Amino acid sequence: MEKDLTTKEYQTISYISGPLLFVEKAKDLSYGALVEIILPDDTKRSGQVLDVSEDFAVIQVLEGTLGLDVAKTKVRFIEDQIRLGVSREMKGRIFNGRGQPLDDLPEPTPEKRLPVVGAPMNPVARDKPSDFIQTGISAIDGFNTLVRGQKLPIFSGSGLPANEIASMIMRYAKVRGEGEEFLIIFAALGITSREYAYFLKEFRETGSLGRIVAFINLADDPAIERLLTPRLALTTAEYFAFELDYHILVILSDMTNYCEALREIGAAREEVPGRRGYPGYMYTDLATMYERAGRIKGKKGSITQIPILTMPDDDITHPIPDLTGYITEGQIVLSRELHRKGVFPPIDILMSLSRLMNLGIGKDKTREDHRNFADQLYACYAKGKDMRKLVAIVGEDALSEMDKKYLNFADTFEWQMINQGFAERVIEQTFDIGWQLLTTFPTTELTRVKREYIEKYYSQWAAKQRKDIGEKKLD
Repeated sequence: MEKDLTTKEYQTISYISGPLLFVEKAKDLSYGALVEIILPDDTKRSGQVLDVSEDFAVIQVLEGTLGLDVAKTKVRFIEDQIRLGVSREMKGRIFNGRGQPLDDLPEPTPEKRLPVVGAPMNPVARDKPSDFIQTGISAIDGFNTLVRGQKLPIFSGSGLPANEIASMIMRYAKVRGEGEEFLIIFAALGITSREYAYFLKEFRETGSLGRIVAFINLADDPAIERLLTPRLALTTAEYFAFELDYHILVILSDMTNYCEALREIGAAREEVPGRRGYPGYMYTDLATMYERAGRIKGKKGSITQIPILTMPDDDITHPIPDLTGYITEGQIVLSRELHRKGVFPPIDILMSLSRLMNLGIGKDKTREDHRNFADQLYACYAKGKDMRKLVAIVGEDALSEMDKKYLNFADTFEWQMINQGFAERVIEQTFDIGWQLLTTFPTTELTRVKREYIEKYYSQWAAKQRKDIGEKKLD
């Protein structure tokens, strides 16, 4: 006969370490189980079982352990694992990191209660990511294209405008040709009150709140809650995508705060640390979230992920960006140099990469010349940046006329193509600016573009340029 755990209580707390309770003789509890911590004054806190052994059960307390009395506090079993009540009513709502409403509205009536760990996606059932997602940002759409079903992180640095870029993507993201907008699931992890106020203002002023479900974990909230917040967001995403056929864009910001919380909990559990003090299982832990993006065969909905992380000391080899890069399909890297110049968004296209770009571009998706267009502009910009380094050594006078063209191109490219402010750019505008910039060079320099595209697009802009020059002379 099975044991009835629903009324099982334990008053055998041995000791407290940070946000963790160590409970003796509680081997009936299971990993991931939801429990209730009952204080002597009958107030209650929530907890989750992190580990179970013959001697101890380790429980993380979501509201923190401050003020708990080891001798008088009880632990009561509630559910075999943490579940989230999901429903259509969640659209346009803001919740805290535990899934409770922050917007002074009643809790949505749940249509289902789903485990927050999610259901593993069968690799055989996965469909290939496809379909161009227009973010409205030239540096992404033109050169590091986001594809529906992809996971493409943004690697930022301290003080760089990653949140502003996330806000632009939330405002402008759409799939071309289908008139479809994304439902945005936004998980804020350890953000400051000022950052929360910024996002709230953006949601309201742009009118995008109606297509957003937000989970907000603030910097002064318990670190343990930070581990739960992204899983609540992804569980919501899976419900809307695979049961209601929505196209979902999940933005997780900032994953560095998540990893710091993981390290803090690991230290409290007295685990043997890995690289730079982070748990050895951090790769696996991150993969359990990143791999919840994708498309499933036979399902209309999809989940696209944009995790945002801050690279400590701008170090791209730090464990957090390093492991994230292994799991995800590319990265968008922000440049401190461009930011200092005043270029916005300060995206370093040479350091950035979208490994699935070719699946979302080309004829009937963006335009047939897209791949050649991006390759040629990459090459010209890279050569222009090399000329900057050469000028620092030998001076500009030592350059040939063609070298000077490349040198000037790098500046023009940054200010006309990458720099766009907060305004939206559709992909056609990105193509127009790029081809216009390429008319700086004679066709003999365009070695990465097919002749047919040179005749069709380059010639068009070269003729327009000659006409403009002629009109200026007449004036």
